[in-house]
Amino acid sequence: MEKLCKIRGLNLSLGAKRLGPFLLEIAQGEQIAILGPSGAGKTTLLKLLSGDLKSHWGTYHFKGKVIQGWSLSELSRSRAVLPQSGDVSFGLLVKLVISLGRISLTGDLNLGEIVEQAARLSRCEHLLDRGFDTLSGGEKARVHLARIFAQLWDERGGLILVDEPLASLDPGLQIELLSSMRQYAFNRNHAMVAILHDINQAMQNFERLILVKDGKMIGDMPSGVQAVPDLEGLYGIRLDMVNIDGLPPLVFPRAR
Repeated sequence: MEKLCKIRGLNLSLGAKRLGPFLLEIAQGEQIAILGPSGAGKTTLLKLLSGDLKSHWGTYHFKGKVIQGWSLSELSRSRAVLPQSGDVSFGLLVKLVISLGRISLTGDLNLGEIVEQAARLSRCEHLLDRGFDTLSGGEKARVHLARIFAQLWDERGGLILVDEPLASLDPGLQIELLSSMRQYAFNRNHAMVAILHDINQAMQNFERLILVKDGKMIGDMPSGVQAVPDLEGLYGIRLDMVNIDGLPPLVFPRAR
């Protein structure tokens, strides 16, 4: 697989806290979950991958070009970012919020059709004519996911970065939207990197796990049974496993 991202020894200082070094390669089409305790540095790593944060040491090549050499408009056509929270200050219509994902394009003749298809994929097509400020937290999350879908709708081989994308959704929608995200990325050969807190969501839906603790990458491994001891060390817990034929293992924290 062609390498989309190559990170070598990225380090970052935030006040007295130093994060890194991060050593990481991401191929086109890979689906990767980042796991770790709260405050471990997961979001910082995602911001480094997006180019929103600049490292103090190390190198980062995105699509064969140093990240500092990309303009914001160029990056917006090759990578999309869904942060933990992304409120909109004004009461824009939902369809306008989704269309913001394509703001860097001029003469976007298919804008209306792409906005509708992206909304359908994220299960928010019924909200298109609502004001964003009237929506619930879960509805807003779906709209922002549609914005990400619209942004890279007609691109291939890009990078999707999402930070806890399912946190405000009910279990049924979590399953539906995670499936939509994976299929969307697969169809376009986009790599997808997601910060998750649910170990089972990561194990069931992502092929590779990045483990982050105390501002450092402490693990990079395939998802599966072999990752369980490392996950126990990551969170300082014991995990019990249930194996069902043909499915990845389910894990449950053991009560102390």
